[in-house]
Amino acid sequence: MKIPFLDLTAPHQELKTELSNAFERVLNSGWYIHGEEVRLFEKEFATYCNAQHCIGVGNGLDALHLILRAYGFGNGDEIIVPSNTFIATWLAVSQSGATPVPVEPDERTYNINPSLIEAAITPRTKAIIAVHLYGQPADMDPIIALAKKYKLKVIEDAAQAHGAYYKGKRTGSLGDAAGFSFYPGKNLGALGDGGAVTTNDAELAEKIRALSNYGSQLKYHHDVKGLNSRLDELQAALLREKLTRLDEWNARRKLIAHQYLTAFSDTGLVLPYVPEWADPVWHLFVIRSPQRDQLQAQLSTAGINTVIHYPVPPHRQAAYSELNYNQGTFPVSEKIHNEVLSLPMGPHLNKLQLATIIEELIAAAHV
Repeated sequence: MKIPFLDLTAPHQELKTELSNAFERVLNSGWYIHGEEVRLFEKEFATYCNAQHCIGVGNGLDALHLILRAYGFGNGDEIIVPSNTFIATWLAVSQSGATPVPVEPDERTYNINPSLIEAAITPRTKAIIAVHLYGQPADMDPIIALAKKYKLKVIEDAAQAHGAYYKGKRTGSLGDAAGFSFYPGKNLGALGDGGAVTTNDAELAEKIRALSNYGSQLKYHHDVKGLNSRLDELQAALLREKLTRLDEWNARRKLIAHQYLTAFSDTGLVLPYVPEWADPVWHLFVIRSPQRDQLQAQLSTAGINTVIHYPVPPHRQAAYSELNYNQGTFPVSEKIHNEVLSLPMGPHLNKLQLATIIEELIAAAHV
């Protein structure tokens, strides 16, 4: 039996009628950019996140980039980012012209360690990007307190955390603005690329809406040098249908995570840690082991597909070689990246698949 890391066909079979109807709505409307489906999705997703504004954009990287651009951050500015994250967080900063300043994570949660942020703040610091990695919210209260102290903006990278809660509040409404990705593998995934910005700042929302549409608020009149980054009608229509199932699908992920946590408690593997204030959505279920590569090979032999998120931290990527971060500069991140392994996780993982994964991993862990 082959077990995929994530089954992207099953959710679409579950929603086949609804998705087909959504496609027909768009096809028959004759309107494919910035139409009714986008308007309705923006309204519905803003409500879901408990935010006042949502702007659909081309992808999650653009969402973060547009936030930074709208705030006017650029050359000479510094943006604090986690050292442990997908490179898109850093790329958004670089694309704005600013410089990413990495801060190590809490080794238990893998999210940015609030106690280390203040030491990284300089007179050039303009914002802190808090990534809700693997679907678990970052510890936002101390981050927001620091931001207020130093008059900084707080931006959520919520690309992996659709529907997660921090102290009873949904991600997407915790900071000044949030960037979401609707890449197909996300908890709320499109059938292609897509993204969104959520915020309670009406002025910021207006700027982002213009920037993402060639810098235009009125057709053929361009106030700033913008870009073309728009969520299209078809993806918005499909996302509207999937949004109605998001909480249910997240609940299924939580049940699977609970079974993993229970089953692997005596294996010696480092399991995910969830603070009492966090309600994650388990975008990924990430274990750690110094024998990560051996475990992955054994699971692969058993037909179980796993993924490493991520094998190389951003500061060790060739794309950031000019920053001259040597091996060992961020040891916590480097240790994490050398040991993490993501197990199959998704709302359509069935009982037989789950039992097989548990059986095979326990056997591999005790070799």
